[in-house]
Amino acid sequence: MDQDSVRRREKEAFGGVKFGATFLGWLTAVGAVLLLASLVTAAVTGLGIDDQVSSQNLRDVGIGAAIVLLAILSVAYFLGGYVAGRMSRFSGLRQGVAVWLWGLLIAVALAVVGLVADEQTNITNRVSLPPIPIDSNDVTTAGLIGLAVVLGVTLLAAMAGGMAGMRFHRKVDRAGFDTSSPDA
Repeated sequence: MDQDSVRRREKEAFGGVKFGATFLGWLTAVGAVLLLASLVTAAVTGLGIDDQVSSQNLRDVGIGAAIVLLAILSVAYFLGGYVAGRMSRFSGLRQGVAVWLWGLLIAVALAVVGLVADEQTNITNRVSLPPIPIDSNDVTTAGLIGLAVVLGVTLLAAMAGGMAGMRFHRKVDRAGFDTSSPDA
């Protein structure tokens, strides 16, 4: 029996999406977002960057913050995919997609809960925030573009993490069939 046939039989028996592993991968991603965002916030505050922001450079600060947030989400979803891929042994790409889907489903569920809670309490009208002098069409377009970028980047990062996590198991499989090593 060769390495490929053994792996094929194992994949048939144990392959597929592992919901427990992907949920733990999503939890890892959430924890990584919290940790990385806290570190960035501490660094920005410690360096006094927030004191140097003026109304003239708000656009630059916003772009920089968006790039940092995208990097944080990318690293976090890579780690989440890695955890799921490492725990599952097979189908690393699918494990990464499932981690991303956990995040998407939970975000949608929380958005629905927020909308329902706002309907019940009408909190947005009670807060009475000042109006922002920006065209709502510009905000909507930029928001949708930003959402598409975040969804795409986090999906790719989670898939790459799942593949990287699965890679460890391929090394172990190859070592088990390698007869040239002195330990075999």
